[in-house]
Amino acid sequence: LTELRIRNLHSGQEHTVKPPEALYELDIGGNPEFRSQKLRFSYSSWITPWKVVDYDMRTDEWHIVKEQEVSSGFDSEDYILERRYATAEDGTQIPISLAYHTKILHTDNTNPLWLGGYGAYGITYPLNFSIPRLSLLDRGFVVAFAHLRGGGIHGRPWYESGKYFTKQNTFSDYIVCAEWLIKNRYTATHRLIGHGGSAGGLLIGAVANQRPDLFQALIAEVPFVDTLNTMLDKTLPLTEEEFEEWGNPEQYQYYSYIKSYAPYENVHTGPYPHMYVRSGLNDVRVSFWEPTKWVAKLRTRKQDDNLLLLRTDTGAGHKGASGRYNQLVEIAEIYAFAIKTLFLAKE
Repeated sequence: LTELRIRNLHSGQEHTVKPPEALYELDIGGNPEFRSQKLRFSYSSWITPWKVVDYDMRTDEWHIVKEQEVSSGFDSEDYILERRYATAEDGTQIPISLAYHTKILHTDNTNPLWLGGYGAYGITYPLNFSIPRLSLLDRGFVVAFAHLRGGGIHGRPWYESGKYFTKQNTFSDYIVCAEWLIKNRYTATHRLIGHGGSAGGLLIGAVANQRPDLFQALIAEVPFVDTLNTMLDKTLPLTEEEFEEWGNPEQYQYYSYIKSYAPYENVHTGPYPHMYVRSGLNDVRVSFWEPTKWVAKLRTRKQDDNLLLLRTDTGAGHKGASGRYNQLVEIAEIYAFAIKTLFLAKE
């Protein structure tokens, strides 16, 4: 979590800005005047709309100068935001961020739960506000995110423990988070939806092979699932710089390790959860043929009647559809798939 420390350059006295919530997103804004008593930043959380704040560094007061409007009658008091921890196989505590509606949460494993995950490039997933997410919360979903090794939530060591020859930690961390949520009665296997995009889509692909029994449905957006073949192709624009993240498979030890988890290479014969896979024809980070060939292989190997949908957007790139309304349609389709699979559950 971003922490702001204020220092008086004359007296040397310091204090830290105290956000009103334990989990939040805070970004420094434009502060062009050096000799100012106010600091501008933006603030939000999963249950708090964006606010632009002029913070008085002398009095510790927050002055809200602009706030995101939510026209649906939203009240942040209706929701709870919390942090929990799952214990990994080696004893590491994996953070899980959780949000849910206070009037809808059940304690009998019947909640549908949306579990996002990411653990790559040292990136810390933002905990900022999203209006579309409210449509899940108001339908009784628990929305959770697993902050996995390979990401940056605990600094450089956290990143280093989820890359190269420790990449399996990322996948194992996600699995133990899912197991923890089930064990602690936030949800059940037939109510659990897994979601990830890009390197998070690689996560979903690896978990689909390693623990297909753990989820009702999996959603992979622009997933980096043909990892080994892509990393062997230096004609692609990003391959060589990606050696820093995954290793160079021209060296046997990296080749062997990447092959051990790459989703395409490890598709097995057997059952898989319901699956929704999205790609973009103009994606230069994850080429559209990666999820396409992965889905084709899944269709020949999987042994079940579960849904397996491939959506290739011919006008989109890595970030999805262009334009606010097109993005909302895209999100609505993904949410609709998730909700549909809940009605297909076999308890």
